[in-house]
Amino acid sequence: MGIQGLARFIKDHGEILTDDHFRHSRLIIDGSSIFHILYSTSGVDQQHGGDYDGFEDQVCKFFKALRDCSIEPFVVIDGGSDHTDKKFETIRQRVQSKINNLSMGLQGDTIIPVLVKQVFKQVLSSLNVPFAQCIFEVDQEIASLAQRWNCPVLSNDSDFNIYEIQAGYLPILHFQWQNASVQGGSSQNYIPCKRYTTTSFCRHYNINRQLLPVFAAIAGNDYVNLQDMGFPIKWKGYPPMEPNQKPRVVFFNRLLDWLARFQGQREALDSVPSLIGHGINRDNMDAALLALSLGIEEYKPQLGCLERFFNDGKAPDPSHLPDHLRVLPDWTLLPLMKGTLPSYMIYILLLRPVIQAVQVEDPSFPSGNITSRPIRQVFYGLLLGERKEVEEYDREDTDLTSSKVKAVLPSAARQLQLHKLDQAPHPVRLEVFLETLGVSQSTLNGVPPHLGLPVAVTYYWLRHAHLQPDRPLLQALLLGLVYGELCRQRKSQREEGPVLERLRGLIQRGARSPDLGVAHAFSQWQYCMRDGLDLNQLLCFPLLEPQCAWLYKGTMVHQLVAKLRGGVTPDSLLMEDSSSEQLYRAMLEAILNSHETEATGQQPLTQPR
Repeated sequence: MGIQGLARFIKDHGEILTDDHFRHSRLIIDGSSIFHILYSTSGVDQQHGGDYDGFEDQVCKFFKALRDCSIEPFVVIDGGSDHTDKKFETIRQRVQSKINNLSMGLQGDTIIPVLVKQVFKQVLSSLNVPFAQCIFEVDQEIASLAQRWNCPVLSNDSDFNIYEIQAGYLPILHFQWQNASVQGGSSQNYIPCKRYTTTSFCRHYNINRQLLPVFAAIAGNDYVNLQDMGFPIKWKGYPPMEPNQKPRVVFFNRLLDWLARFQGQREALDSVPSLIGHGINRDNMDAALLALSLGIEEYKPQLGCLERFFNDGKAPDPSHLPDHLRVLPDWTLLPLMKGTLPSYMIYILLLRPVIQAVQVEDPSFPSGNITSRPIRQVFYGLLLGERKEVEEYDREDTDLTSSKVKAVLPSAARQLQLHKLDQAPHPVRLEVFLETLGVSQSTLNGVPPHLGLPVAVTYYWLRHAHLQPDRPLLQALLLGLVYGELCRQRKSQREEGPVLERLRGLIQRGARSPDLGVAHAFSQWQYCMRDGLDLNQLLCFPLLEPQCAWLYKGTMVHQLVAKLRGGVTPDSLLMEDSSSEQLYRAMLEAILNSHETEATGQQPLTQPR
């Protein structure tokens, strides 16, 4: 996010950015920026719902490059605590754009699969990379920590061109981690990059450093946009723009030239009416000036909780929380910071609207999010109690529309209270989870504990999916879980084994466009998995959390569906590996036996594979 066009404007003025050989330093990393960039530039397939193992490999390579250069990373992930909805319209427009691109065949946009953030956090944990899920305004927290530690920030958010960070800002676009100069154990290893400082920018344009927030507010950011508010800027005394000039570049140059005549923020703000005061009444002018003042305030770094968390592993002091975060029970603060609670629960407790993610699916069918809505309703019920409503924005055909979703509570949860949910007995929390997904505890008997949640979610999906999934869809998902298990075990084994080799052979680089019916079915399953993981976290993990990188490989499961529908059998793919065959059989029988028992009320027959 940030100031539209500013990153390119600075890039085109190369003298502002300085070449750097970055090494031997702490580095504050904007986590939301980096996982989007790592996924979208990794070469991982983006049309079949996600290849999470490839993304995991990319994340591991990135942090290895940092450590090879003695760079100590600290990752900060946006926790989404914008209680004023300042960024809501920006986010809404971006999601609508993704829906439009989805309907036109994914032209020019990256669709980030819904489990990427969870995979990213799990990989950071496995690599022992310090990370925090920030529950305050993330940019202000990052800027504050970078100033205190005197280290730079790595991000692609142009707001960091505005914050005063002495050690500077490293734009991800110029951070060439894949070209790191590594010379064995040499202390001279480095990552080529470019460094931005507000000092170099202000020197180049001859403006006072204090005026950068004014520049950002007038130029328009995620918090204020004068043009959208109906206050177009009229540039007096400047020649008309020539046809070959870029409007945004001309605007930035004129704004910087105008600001160069002032010494401080107040002087510049007092002169704003001369820019926008054409036919505007006093009340409207006051509204514009107030919006600018609030936009400027966003660039004042705040002393928050990141340093305390990274140094001591402690949550924020509840008595020091801003008013809007007082809705959070004390027990949730540390798990939220650790990233083991879903951050969007803050929006729910604040009764703010929630925008659902977009995945590759058939836009002529109802949104896949509808399939998992009953799981979210219980999530809402545990947070708000029954009979409350949450405003959700989701795809309806090709439009992003709003609807009210009721919070509900299953019978097992009626006596639970949010402020001491962590103290509820494990059997009660497990019962709430299983009742929500319609699964009996006996269903999971015989299934490895770390796969209990995916099996429960798959059973739920089989019962609730729009268009009943056929047998090959179910078989492909379960074979995908077997593949994930083999890949996970492969890390500690030398031999690849026949089944893993056979399944790998199905993965084709540059595979054709997905069958939208298959994509839609698997999209629904991933939404169910996402919401099942969130509910499991809120209930303090009654089931083991699976390693999400190994749950789904889109390019393979799509191929599997085609092969299975064409007559290939699971037996032929699993032969020569009895343990893989037993795992597949245990998961399939747990799901089908429970499904048919519910449908018929009778003891099911032995299921063919």
